[in-house]
Amino acid sequence: MASGYYSARLAGGRLRLAYELAPPRVRQYLEAEIQHVASRLPTGARVLELGCGYGRVLLPLSDRAGVVVGVDTSLASLELARRYVAPARNVVVAAVDATRLGFPPRTFDVVCCVQNGISSFHVDQRALFASAASAARPGGLAMFSTYAASFWPWRLDWFRAQSASGLIGEIDEAATGDGVIVCKDGFTATTPTPEELAELAASIAASYVVRTVDDSSVFCEITVE
Repeated sequence: MASGYYSARLAGGRLRLAYELAPPRVRQYLEAEIQHVASRLPTGARVLELGCGYGRVLLPLSDRAGVVVGVDTSLASLELARRYVAPARNVVVAAVDATRLGFPPRTFDVVCCVQNGISSFHVDQRALFASAASAARPGGLAMFSTYAASFWPWRLDWFRAQSASGLIGEIDEAATGDGVIVCKDGFTATTPTPEELAELAASIAASYVVRTVDDSSVFCEITVE
């Protein structure tokens, strides 16, 4: 899944370069997210990642999962993902909208959407939560993550580095702050609060938990009934 910006500009090799620019603290955050999702997988799990990009998360999850499916709407990112995940025989990727998945209901043990996809997709967030939950089996998990407020300085430095490299537009410093990044070319990124995540989860499920991981991510984990 990707917004128009991620489909048209920050996709494929350019998206991968954005991650290669990540400084050490950001790399720690990215790895901590993957490890947290992996820790929640039952052995042999069927896993779906929403917004898989070039496959960065799919490959490490494949070591524990039985099958991993990644969906995105950026064809350029998916083309790179197919090559990136080629060493794993239990990973497949497909061009699918995360709010209209089309998989049979109750297919996956875990559905995950990490690294603030809930914001970057630019879709109806309640519809996104509902779509993820409908794809998970009873007792399975739908997991969403966003940035922790305390991680803001490192996040902003990373986006400034992406801007300086021409991967995203010039940052509008006057409009940027309090969890919101705005670029002069139309790129925007927001940050749902823990309270907003809880409100979204409560609208579709009775059982959920909101937790902080690595002092850099906030995860909302819904147990599907």
